[in-house]
Amino acid sequence: MSAMSGPYVVRGSVALPEAELQWRFSRSSGPGGQHVNTSDSQVELRFDLAATEALPEVWKRRALERLAGRLVDGVIAVRASEHRSQWRNRETAAVRLAALLAEATAPPPKPRKPTRIPRGINERRLRKKKQRSETKRGRSGRDWG
Repeated sequence: MSAMSGPYVVRGSVALPEAELQWRFSRSSGPGGQHVNTSDSQVELRFDLAATEALPEVWKRRALERLAGRLVDGVIAVRASEHRSQWRNRETAAVRLAALLAEATAPPPKPRKPTRIPRGINERRLRKKKQRSETKRGRSGRDWG
């Protein structure tokens, strides 16, 4: 990876504006060496979804609706602490946020058009059903002496 890989694309030509991202760093639990207790490698990335101008209005409404459970005052927060380096955690958090927004702003799936079952298939099913019932009826031992 090269220096902070620039704009994080949400979808198409829409990217997260660097100016609207708020970073917070804290000590991370998990793996590390002697230096682990002194470095702030956990990253929390906050993005004010309600106030942003970077997303088209339609996307913004859709995202606010779909992420309602994760928002605190219209702000979405993403944490990353898997890596030992703060820099790699920053990358992870930003990519995660972009992916989250991409999913939340995606257009709803097209409604499914119900299709009819072809008549031939239905008739074949009924024929088999009748055959089966005949087979079973033949098994009941009524006229066995």
